[in-house]
Amino acid sequence: MFPPPSKPQDADSSIRLTDNDAALARLSAVQKGYLSDPFIRSLVPRAHLQPSRPPLINVGTFVRTVAIDDLVEQWLSISSETGTKCQIVSLGAGSDTRFWRIATGPLKDQLAAYVEIDFPEVTTKKAMAIKKSKDLTAIFGDSNQIKLAQGGVCLHAPNYHLLGADLRKSPSETLGSLISPESGSLLDPSLPTLLLCECVLVYMSLAESSAILQWFGTYFKESVLGCVVYEMFGLDDAFGRVMVNNLKSRNVTLPGAEHSPDASVLPKRFLDLGFTTSRALTLREIRRAYVDPKELERISGLEMLDEVEELELVLQHYAIISSLTVPNREDSRLWTRWVLKQKQSQSNED
Repeated sequence: MFPPPSKPQDADSSIRLTDNDAALARLSAVQKGYLSDPFIRSLVPRAHLQPSRPPLINVGTFVRTVAIDDLVEQWLSISSETGTKCQIVSLGAGSDTRFWRIATGPLKDQLAAYVEIDFPEVTTKKAMAIKKSKDLTAIFGDSNQIKLAQGGVCLHAPNYHLLGADLRKSPSETLGSLISPESGSLLDPSLPTLLLCECVLVYMSLAESSAILQWFGTYFKESVLGCVVYEMFGLDDAFGRVMVNNLKSRNVTLPGAEHSPDASVLPKRFLDLGFTTSRALTLREIRRAYVDPKELERISGLEMLDEVEELELVLQHYAIISSLTVPNREDSRLWTRWVLKQKQSQSNED
Protein backbone atom coordinates (compact mmCIF):
# COMPACT_ATOMS: atom_id res chain seq x y z
CA MET A 1 0.00 0.00 0.00
CA PHE A 2 3.05 2.29 0.05
CA PRO A 3 5.33 3.51 -2.78
CA PRO A 4 8.05 0.98 -3.60
CA PRO A 5 11.51 1.66 -2.19
CA SER A 6 14.33 2.31 -4.64
CA LYS A 7 15.79 -1.12 -3.85
CA PRO A 8 13.74 -4.13 -2.69
CA GLN A 9 14.38 -4.80 0.97
CA ASP A 10 13.96 -8.55 0.52
CA ALA A 11 13.16 -11.05 -2.20
CA ASP A 12 9.39 -10.76 -1.70
CA SER A 13 8.98 -7.00 -1.31
CA SER A 14 8.34 -6.56 -5.04
CA ILE A 15 5.54 -9.13 -4.93
CA ARG A 16 4.00 -7.47 -1.89
CA LEU A 17 4.11 -4.12 -3.65
CA THR A 18 1.89 -5.41 -6.46
CA ASP A 19 -0.95 -4.88 -3.99
CA ASN A 20 -0.17 -1.18 -4.23
CA ASP A 21 -0.94 -1.33 -7.94
CA ALA A 22 -4.22 -3.16 -7.35
CA ALA A 23 -5.34 -0.76 -4.60
CA LEU A 24 -4.57 2.33 -6.67
CA ALA A 25 -6.28 0.83 -9.71
CA ARG A 26 -9.41 0.17 -7.67
CA LEU A 27 -9.29 3.64 -6.12
CA SER A 28 -9.01 5.17 -9.58
CA ALA A 29 -11.96 3.13 -10.91
CA VAL A 30 -14.03 4.27 -7.93
CA GLN A 31 -13.06 7.92 -8.30
CA LYS A 32 -13.92 7.87 -11.99
CA GLY A 33 -17.32 6.28 -11.36
CA TYR A 34 -16.72 2.80 -12.78
CA LEU A 35 -17.26 1.13 -9.40
CA SER A 36 -18.82 1.91 -6.04
CA ASP A 37 -16.64 1.20 -3.03
CA PRO A 38 -16.86 3.52 0.00
CA PHE A 39 -14.16 1.58 1.86
CA ILE A 40 -11.14 1.60 -0.45
CA ARG A 41 -10.07 5.08 0.67
CA SER A 42 -9.53 3.77 4.18
CA LEU A 43 -6.92 1.32 2.90
CA VAL A 44 -4.98 3.67 0.61
CA PRO A 45 -2.69 6.19 2.33
CA ARG A 46 -3.31 9.77 1.16
CA ALA A 47 -6.09 8.56 -1.12
CA HIS A 48 -7.12 12.10 -2.04
CA LEU A 49 -3.65 12.78 -3.48
CA GLN A 50 -3.42 9.68 -5.67
CA PRO A 51 -3.55 10.32 -9.44
CA SER A 52 -6.08 8.53 -11.64
CA ARG A 53 -5.05 5.54 -13.73
CA PRO A 54 -5.43 5.43 -17.53
CA PRO A 55 -8.85 4.44 -18.94
CA LEU A 56 -7.44 1.08 -20.05
CA ILE A 57 -6.65 0.16 -16.44
CA ASN A 58 -9.98 1.51 -15.20
CA VAL A 59 -11.94 -0.60 -17.70
CA GLY A 60 -9.90 -3.71 -16.91
CA THR A 61 -10.46 -3.21 -13.17
CA PHE A 62 -14.19 -2.78 -13.83
CA VAL A 63 -14.51 -6.01 -15.87
CA ARG A 64 -12.54 -8.04 -13.34
CA THR A 65 -14.55 -6.68 -10.42
CA VAL A 66 -17.98 -7.09 -11.99
CA ALA A 67 -17.31 -10.74 -12.84
CA ILE A 68 -15.93 -11.72 -9.43
CA ASP A 69 -18.66 -9.76 -7.64
CA ASP A 70 -21.23 -11.71 -9.65
CA LEU A 71 -19.74 -15.08 -8.63
CA VAL A 72 -19.49 -14.08 -4.97
CA GLU A 73 -23.05 -12.76 -4.90
CA GLN A 74 -24.29 -15.98 -6.49
CA TRP A 75 -22.42 -17.99 -3.85
CA LEU A 76 -24.12 -16.08 -1.05
CA SER A 77 -27.52 -16.29 -2.74
CA ILE A 78 -27.37 -20.03 -3.36
CA SER A 79 -26.31 -20.66 0.22
CA SER A 80 -29.38 -18.68 1.25
CA GLU A 81 -31.58 -20.89 -0.92
CA THR A 82 -30.11 -24.00 0.70
CA GLY A 83 -30.89 -22.60 4.14
CA THR A 84 -27.29 -22.47 5.35
CA LYS A 85 -24.57 -19.91 5.85
CA CYS A 86 -21.30 -19.99 3.94
CA GLN A 87 -17.63 -19.09 4.32
CA ILE A 88 -15.21 -17.16 2.14
CA VAL A 89 -11.42 -17.43 2.26
CA SER A 90 -9.43 -14.82 0.36
CA LEU A 91 -5.84 -15.84 -0.33
CA GLY A 92 -3.42 -12.99 -0.98
CA ALA A 93 -6.21 -10.60 -0.05
CA GLY A 94 -4.03 -7.48 0.18
CA SER A 95 -6.10 -4.30 0.39
CA ASP A 96 -9.32 -5.92 -0.79
CA THR A 97 -12.51 -4.46 0.71
CA ARG A 98 -14.88 -7.27 -0.21
CA PHE A 99 -15.73 -8.22 3.38
CA TRP A 100 -17.01 -4.72 4.16
CA ARG A 101 -18.99 -4.56 0.95
CA ILE A 102 -20.68 -7.86 1.78
CA ALA A 103 -21.20 -6.85 5.42
CA THR A 104 -23.15 -3.76 4.32
CA GLY A 105 -25.12 -5.54 1.59
CA PRO A 106 -28.39 -7.48 1.47
CA LEU A 107 -26.73 -10.89 1.87
CA LYS A 108 -24.63 -10.07 4.93
CA ASP A 109 -26.46 -12.57 7.13
CA GLN A 110 -25.31 -15.45 4.89
CA LEU A 111 -21.68 -15.00 5.86
CA ALA A 112 -20.55 -17.27 8.69
CA ALA A 113 -16.86 -16.40 8.36
CA TYR A 114 -14.61 -14.35 6.12
CA VAL A 115 -10.89 -15.09 6.30
CA GLU A 116 -8.10 -13.13 4.62
CA ILE A 117 -4.52 -14.42 4.39
CA ASP A 118 -1.48 -12.56 3.08
CA PHE A 119 2.16 -11.86 3.85
CA PRO A 120 2.60 -10.74 7.48
CA GLU A 121 3.99 -7.40 6.28
CA VAL A 122 0.78 -6.81 4.31
CA THR A 123 -1.62 -7.92 7.05
CA THR A 124 0.17 -5.79 9.66
CA LYS A 125 -0.45 -2.66 7.58
CA LYS A 126 -4.04 -3.67 6.91
CA ALA A 127 -4.72 -4.40 10.57
CA MET A 128 -3.41 -0.94 11.47
CA ALA A 129 -5.54 0.68 8.78
CA ILE A 130 -8.64 -1.17 10.01
CA LYS A 131 -8.07 -0.12 13.62
CA LYS A 132 -7.59 3.52 12.56
CA SER A 133 -10.64 3.72 10.31
CA LYS A 134 -14.03 4.52 11.83
CA ASP A 135 -15.72 3.43 8.60
CA LEU A 136 -14.14 -0.02 8.73
CA THR A 137 -14.43 -0.64 12.47
CA ALA A 138 -18.04 0.53 12.57
CA ILE A 139 -19.05 -2.58 10.63
CA PHE A 140 -18.02 -4.76 13.57
CA GLY A 141 -20.20 -2.92 16.07
CA ASP A 142 -18.49 -2.91 19.46
CA SER A 143 -14.83 -1.92 18.99
CA ASN A 144 -13.96 -4.13 21.95
CA GLN A 145 -14.71 -7.12 19.72
CA ILE A 146 -11.76 -6.27 17.46
CA LYS A 147 -8.65 -8.07 18.67
CA LEU A 148 -5.10 -7.84 17.37
CA ALA A 149 -2.96 -10.97 17.62
CA GLN A 150 0.65 -12.03 17.06
CA GLY A 151 1.98 -8.55 17.65
CA GLY A 152 -0.44 -6.90 15.24
CA VAL A 153 0.13 -9.31 12.35
CA CYS A 154 -3.38 -10.78 12.74
CA LEU A 155 -6.75 -9.27 13.51
CA HIS A 156 -9.92 -11.02 14.69
CA ALA A 157 -13.44 -9.62 14.77
CA PRO A 158 -16.95 -11.10 14.61
CA ASN A 159 -16.96 -13.33 11.48
CA TYR A 160 -13.82 -11.61 10.08
CA HIS A 161 -10.25 -12.85 10.46
CA LEU A 162 -7.05 -11.39 9.02
CA LEU A 163 -4.07 -13.75 9.15
CA GLY A 164 -0.43 -13.26 8.19
CA ALA A 165 1.34 -16.18 6.50
CA ASP A 166 3.58 -17.08 3.58
CA LEU A 167 1.30 -19.25 1.48
CA ARG A 168 4.24 -20.89 -0.29
CA LYS A 169 5.11 -22.80 2.85
CA SER A 170 3.54 -26.11 3.83
CA PRO A 171 -0.27 -25.80 4.04
CA SER A 172 -0.24 -27.73 7.31
CA GLU A 173 1.84 -24.88 8.70
CA THR A 174 0.14 -21.88 7.10
CA LEU A 175 -3.45 -23.12 6.89
CA GLY A 176 -3.50 -25.41 9.91
CA SER A 177 -4.14 -22.41 12.14
CA LEU A 178 -7.55 -22.05 10.49
CA ILE A 179 -8.75 -25.24 12.12
CA SER A 180 -6.57 -25.50 15.22
CA PRO A 181 -8.21 -25.69 18.66
CA GLU A 182 -6.14 -22.65 19.69
CA SER A 183 -7.81 -20.51 17.01
CA GLY A 184 -11.25 -21.83 17.83
CA SER A 185 -11.41 -23.48 14.38
CA LEU A 186 -12.13 -20.48 12.18
CA LEU A 187 -13.56 -22.63 9.38
CA ASP A 188 -16.41 -25.13 9.65
CA PRO A 189 -15.84 -28.13 7.32
CA SER A 190 -19.59 -28.62 6.93
CA LEU A 191 -20.31 -25.19 5.40
CA PRO A 192 -20.09 -24.27 1.70
CA THR A 193 -16.78 -22.46 1.30
CA LEU A 194 -15.49 -20.24 -1.49
CA LEU A 195 -11.80 -19.60 -2.14
CA LEU A 196 -10.84 -16.30 -3.76
CA CYS A 197 -7.40 -16.17 -5.37
CA GLU A 198 -6.95 -12.87 -7.16
CA CYS A 199 -3.48 -12.67 -8.70
CA VAL A 200 -1.86 -14.85 -6.03
CA LEU A 201 -1.37 -18.41 -7.33
CA VAL A 202 0.52 -17.12 -10.35
CA TYR A 203 3.31 -15.87 -8.06
CA MET A 204 3.86 -19.41 -6.73
CA SER A 205 5.19 -22.56 -8.31
CA LEU A 206 2.60 -25.00 -9.58
CA ALA A 207 3.51 -27.44 -6.77
CA GLU A 208 3.04 -24.77 -4.08
CA SER A 209 -0.36 -23.57 -5.30
CA SER A 210 -1.55 -27.14 -5.93
CA ALA A 211 -0.69 -28.04 -2.33
CA ILE A 212 -2.95 -25.24 -1.11
CA LEU A 213 -5.86 -26.32 -3.29
CA GLN A 214 -5.41 -29.95 -2.24
CA TRP A 215 -5.45 -28.95 1.44
CA PHE A 216 -8.79 -27.19 1.05
CA GLY A 217 -10.14 -30.04 -1.07
CA THR A 218 -9.31 -32.52 1.69
CA TYR A 219 -10.68 -30.40 4.52
CA PHE A 220 -13.95 -29.68 2.73
CA LYS A 221 -14.37 -33.12 1.14
CA GLU A 222 -17.84 -33.50 2.67
CA SER A 223 -19.07 -30.04 1.70
CA VAL A 224 -19.34 -27.71 -1.27
CA LEU A 225 -16.06 -26.06 -2.25
CA GLY A 226 -15.75 -23.34 -4.86
CA CYS A 227 -12.69 -21.53 -6.14
CA VAL A 228 -12.36 -18.31 -8.13
CA VAL A 229 -8.94 -17.59 -9.59
CA TYR A 230 -8.00 -14.41 -11.41
CA GLU A 231 -4.60 -14.32 -13.08
CA MET A 232 -2.63 -13.72 -16.25
CA PHE A 233 -1.79 -16.45 -18.74
CA GLY A 234 -0.48 -17.00 -22.28
CA LEU A 235 2.68 -15.01 -21.72
CA ASP A 236 4.74 -16.68 -24.44
CA ASP A 237 3.53 -14.41 -27.26
CA ALA A 238 4.90 -10.95 -28.10
CA PHE A 239 2.59 -9.11 -25.74
CA GLY A 240 3.15 -11.62 -22.96
CA ARG A 241 6.91 -11.34 -23.25
CA VAL A 242 6.69 -7.57 -22.88
CA MET A 243 4.55 -8.04 -19.76
CA VAL A 244 7.01 -10.55 -18.30
CA ASN A 245 9.99 -8.30 -19.00
CA ASN A 246 8.26 -5.32 -17.42
CA LEU A 247 7.59 -7.35 -14.30
CA LYS A 248 11.16 -8.66 -14.24
CA SER A 249 12.40 -5.07 -14.25
CA ARG A 250 10.50 -4.75 -10.96
CA ASN A 251 11.97 -8.02 -9.64
CA VAL A 252 8.66 -9.86 -10.06
CA THR A 253 8.43 -13.29 -11.67
CA LEU A 254 5.39 -15.43 -12.53
CA PRO A 255 6.32 -19.10 -12.02
CA GLY A 256 2.66 -20.09 -11.97
CA ALA A 257 2.05 -18.84 -15.52
CA GLU A 258 4.62 -21.10 -17.16
CA HIS A 259 2.14 -23.94 -17.67
CA SER A 260 -0.71 -21.82 -19.03
CA PRO A 261 -0.14 -21.14 -22.75
CA ASP A 262 -3.82 -20.45 -23.45
CA ALA A 263 -7.17 -20.26 -21.66
CA SER A 264 -8.33 -23.69 -22.81
CA VAL A 265 -5.81 -25.47 -20.54
CA LEU A 266 -6.55 -23.46 -17.40
CA PRO A 267 -9.44 -25.63 -16.09
CA LYS A 268 -7.43 -28.86 -16.39
CA ARG A 269 -5.32 -28.35 -13.26
CA PHE A 270 -8.45 -27.85 -11.15
CA LEU A 271 -10.12 -30.95 -12.57
CA ASP A 272 -6.91 -32.89 -11.92
CA LEU A 273 -7.00 -31.69 -8.31
CA GLY A 274 -10.49 -33.08 -7.72
CA PHE A 275 -12.86 -30.25 -8.65
CA THR A 276 -15.84 -31.69 -10.50
CA THR A 277 -16.32 -28.69 -12.81
CA SER A 278 -14.05 -25.87 -13.92
CA ARG A 279 -14.46 -23.10 -16.45
CA ALA A 280 -12.13 -20.35 -17.67
CA LEU A 281 -13.17 -17.12 -19.35
CA THR A 282 -10.85 -14.37 -20.50
CA LEU A 283 -11.65 -10.83 -19.46
CA ARG A 284 -12.11 -10.11 -23.15
CA GLU A 285 -14.87 -12.73 -23.35
CA ILE A 286 -16.43 -11.45 -20.12
CA ARG A 287 -16.50 -7.86 -21.35
CA ARG A 288 -18.07 -8.90 -24.64
CA ALA A 289 -20.75 -11.26 -23.38
CA TYR A 290 -21.00 -11.44 -19.58
CA VAL A 291 -21.40 -7.81 -18.54
CA ASP A 292 -24.77 -6.06 -18.56
CA PRO A 293 -24.95 -4.02 -21.81
CA LYS A 294 -26.42 -1.10 -19.84
CA GLU A 295 -23.34 -1.07 -17.62
CA LEU A 296 -21.04 -1.11 -20.64
CA GLU A 297 -22.98 1.78 -22.11
CA ARG A 298 -22.72 3.66 -18.82
CA ILE A 299 -18.97 3.29 -18.43
CA SER A 300 -18.37 4.13 -22.09
CA GLY A 301 -19.42 7.69 -21.26
CA LEU A 302 -17.04 8.08 -18.32
CA GLU A 303 -13.80 8.48 -20.26
CA MET A 304 -12.56 8.51 -23.82
CA LEU A 305 -10.92 5.16 -24.57
CA ASP A 306 -8.61 5.53 -27.56
CA GLU A 307 -6.63 2.32 -27.21
CA VAL A 308 -9.45 -0.20 -27.79
CA GLU A 309 -7.19 -2.68 -29.59
CA GLU A 310 -4.67 -2.52 -26.74
CA LEU A 311 -7.48 -3.05 -24.23
CA GLU A 312 -8.61 -6.16 -26.12
CA LEU A 313 -5.03 -7.46 -26.12
CA VAL A 314 -4.61 -6.91 -22.38
CA LEU A 315 -7.97 -8.48 -21.51
CA GLN A 316 -7.10 -11.52 -23.64
CA HIS A 317 -4.15 -12.25 -21.31
CA TYR A 318 -6.18 -12.34 -18.08
CA ALA A 319 -8.71 -14.99 -17.10
CA ILE A 320 -11.16 -15.85 -14.36
CA ILE A 321 -11.36 -19.55 -13.58
CA SER A 322 -14.34 -20.74 -11.52
CA SER A 323 -14.15 -24.29 -10.20
CA LEU A 324 -16.61 -26.25 -8.09
CA THR A 325 -16.84 -29.54 -6.29
CA VAL A 326 -20.16 -30.74 -4.87
CA PRO A 327 -20.48 -34.00 -2.92
CA ASN A 328 -23.66 -36.01 -3.20
CA ARG A 329 -26.17 -33.64 -1.63
CA GLU A 330 -29.83 -32.91 -1.98
CA ASP A 331 -29.03 -29.33 -2.98
CA SER A 332 -26.43 -30.22 -5.63
CA ARG A 333 -28.65 -28.92 -8.43
CA LEU A 334 -28.71 -25.49 -6.85
CA TRP A 335 -24.93 -25.31 -6.61
CA THR A 336 -24.38 -26.37 -10.22
CA ARG A 337 -26.11 -23.09 -11.18
CA TRP A 338 -23.05 -21.26 -9.84
CA VAL A 339 -21.54 -19.93 -13.06
CA LEU A 340 -21.17 -16.67 -14.96
CA LYS A 341 -24.07 -16.28 -17.37
CA GLN A 342 -24.09 -14.51 -20.70
CA LYS A 343 -25.90 -11.18 -20.73
CA GLN A 344 -25.36 -10.25 -24.36
CA SER A 345 -24.42 -11.80 -27.70
CA GLN A 346 -20.90 -13.20 -27.85
CA SER A 347 -20.55 -11.61 -31.28
CA ASN A 348 -21.05 -8.11 -29.87
CA GLU A 349 -18.07 -5.99 -30.93
CA ASP A 350 -16.86 -2.59 -29.84
